[in-house]
Amino acid sequence: MQTNTDNIDPDTVADFGHEWRRFDQSVMQPEEQARLFWEYFGIFPWDRLPASAVGFDAGCGSGRWAALVARRVGELHCIDASAAALDVARRNLGGDRNVIFHEAPISAMPLADASMDFGYSLGVLHHLPDPAAGLAECVRKLKTGAPMLIYIYYALDNRPAWFRMLWRASDYFRHVVSKMPFRVKAAIADLSAVSIYWPLARSAQLAKWRGFDISKWPLGAYSERSFYTMRTDALDRFSTRLEHRMTRTQIKAMMEVASLRDIRFSESLPYWCAVGYRM
Repeated sequence: MQTNTDNIDPDTVADFGHEWRRFDQSVMQPEEQARLFWEYFGIFPWDRLPASAVGFDAGCGSGRWAALVARRVGELHCIDASAAALDVARRNLGGDRNVIFHEAPISAMPLADASMDFGYSLGVLHHLPDPAAGLAECVRKLKTGAPMLIYIYYALDNRPAWFRMLWRASDYFRHVVSKMPFRVKAAIADLSAVSIYWPLARSAQLAKWRGFDISKWPLGAYSERSFYTMRTDALDRFSTRLEHRMTRTQIKAMMEVASLRDIRFSESLPYWCAVGYRM
C-alpha cells in the first residue's frame, strides 16, 4: 500500500476498492450510463482531438466512463491506485483492446511527460491529500494544447444558505460513518438510499412532471436515476474518509496554476465540471 508521499490516503483508496467491488456498474442500464456520461463529458472537446488520440483516465475506478471513452479514441490508459478497482475495470473493459491498465497513484503515472492528447479525472482529485498537486501531475502528461477534463466536488457556492445547512448536517454524518468498518458503512449507505435518496428523488421527479422547477430540490439530480445509482452514490458519499470541496473560483485558480488555459465550466449538474487546455 502506498503512503501519503504518493499523495494518496490509503484508507480512502481501500474504501474505493471495496465500493467498486460492491457496485461494479455491470447492471447499470446503457441508457442511464450514457445519460450520466454526457453530464460529465458534455463540455469535452471531442472535435479537437486528433485522429486515434491517446489519453488517460486518472483514477478510473470501475471503468464506467472509460467504457464510453475508449470507443471514441485510439488508446486509453486507465490508471488507479487501487488494485481491487483495476480488477473491476479490467472485467468491465475486457473487450476493449485499446485500453491499457496501470496500478499507480496519480503522482506516479507511468506516462511520459507531454505525451498525451487528452486526459480526464472525474471525482478523484478531491479525494487526494493535495488536489492541486494531483492536477499538476495530470497536466504534466499532456501535450501543449491538449484538453484536461476534471470534476471536483463543489463547495455549494451556487446554493442557498438553507441548502448548505442541510449539507453540513450530512457531512457531519459522513465524518462519523466513514470511520466505521466497510460492511457497516455499506449497510448505512443502503439505508440512506432507501430512506433519503429514493423519497427525495422520486418526489422531485413527480414535481418535475407537474412542471415545477427542481433545480434547488435536495437530491433533485437523482430524479431520473436508478435506485442502483442511488445506492452507489450513497456509499460514495458516506464511506469516503477524505474529501475536499472547492468553489468555482478556487477550481479555476487551481487550473490556471497547473498551466491550463481557456477554462470552461459546465453550467449544469454535476458541479463542478471544467475543461482547460495545457499551455
